[in-house]
Amino acid sequence: MEMYSLTHFGRKQREITDIDKKKFETVYELCDTDKKGYLNREDLKMAVVMLFGYKPSKSETNMLMDQAQAKYSPGVCIEMFVSLMERKLSSDDQYQKTRQIFNAFDVNCRGFLKLEDFRAAFSRVAPRLPERTVLEAFRLADQDSDGHVSFRDFECVISYGQANS
Repeated sequence: MEMYSLTHFGRKQREITDIDKKKFETVYELCDTDKKGYLNREDLKMAVVMLFGYKPSKSETNMLMDQAQAKYSPGVCIEMFVSLMERKLSSDDQYQKTRQIFNAFDVNCRGFLKLEDFRAAFSRVAPRLPERTVLEAFRLADQDSDGHVSFRDFECVISYGQANS
């Protein structure tokens, strides 16, 4: 069960549990493959992939490294890593996840999706998915049948059936 608290902006913020902390520590240990006692850039990227399901951009990795690296330290120590991941998880929200998925589909950076974007994305993640299913997914998302799926349309489809608590 996930626990939330309200921030001063009225958005829900996920509270970190002991299970979350243990997961961060376990991922840290798995990513510190050489048992150096710190995570370098590549280790940190792998940890983010394991915890959040996406590879962080170069700028996000730089920001995380800058926040976590102590002076004269070659990388991110476990205490700093846990602190960073706590902040990242507590501020993570559905809108942000949906935006990441939309951006992964929108490889041409147009701000909207076309059928070709759906085909390309589904061929990468589900290559055996029938073409008919991809077409149906696109038609469902293209609510006004104009051949373009806006972020708002995409968000409606992604969040369908999710409780708004």
